[in-house]
Amino acid sequence: MRFTDTIDRLRGGLIVSCQAYPGEAMRDPRTMAQVAAAALVGGAIGIRVQGLDDIRAVAELPVPVVGLWKDGDADVFITPTLEHAKAVADAGADIVAIDGTRRPRPDGRTLAETVAGIRAHTDALIMADCGSLDDAVAAEAAGADILGTTLSGYTGERPKTDGPDLELIGLIAERCTRPIVAEGRIHTPDHAAAAIAAGALAVCVGTAITHPATITSWFADALARTHA
Repeated sequence: MRFTDTIDRLRGGLIVSCQAYPGEAMRDPRTMAQVAAAALVGGAIGIRVQGLDDIRAVAELPVPVVGLWKDGDADVFITPTLEHAKAVADAGADIVAIDGTRRPRPDGRTLAETVAGIRAHTDALIMADCGSLDDAVAAEAAGADILGTTLSGYTGERPKTDGPDLELIGLIAERCTRPIVAEGRIHTPDHAAAAIAAGALAVCVGTAITHPATITSWFADALARTHA
């Protein structure tokens, strides 16, 4: 019942990713919670946050919270181990986002073993952040509840597109039955609408909404080119 209810709440909507990079002025759980609250006013139907303190800071918001924990400098760093995933669930995430690729994990567990371990620990849903169709197929077979396109263009299996990887969304929709959350390089409302049209259940946008440094650079660079 929790799966159906959560999926229904996300259907056709916008999840806003509220994250700041290490060393940035906004890297504070209180700030991220305020950004998340502002996103809800604008119409977000879900929030995605990184780090245990940030998850705790937004856990009481009246929308599904996608939580993750970025750790380490290896290829697999988005909630890279079972223990990371358990901690994310315990911090209050409704959906635990994990690396959903087929790459080796720091703790030596397979994706299927990781999903099984999360299932035994919590009733939170599991979102697999995938980089390719093969990743998505494997993640669905492993038991993930949601398939994300988060890592498309970052694992070497697919090119890094200028906007969202609409082709991958369509391929996953044709091959898999689990719902898709489109994420990655969605920079405009038209990008978001195209992702839904391609077969995504919902869209997750971060940089274009919640990262002032990048948004400012887009405008500054455009003006610099004009001036030149």
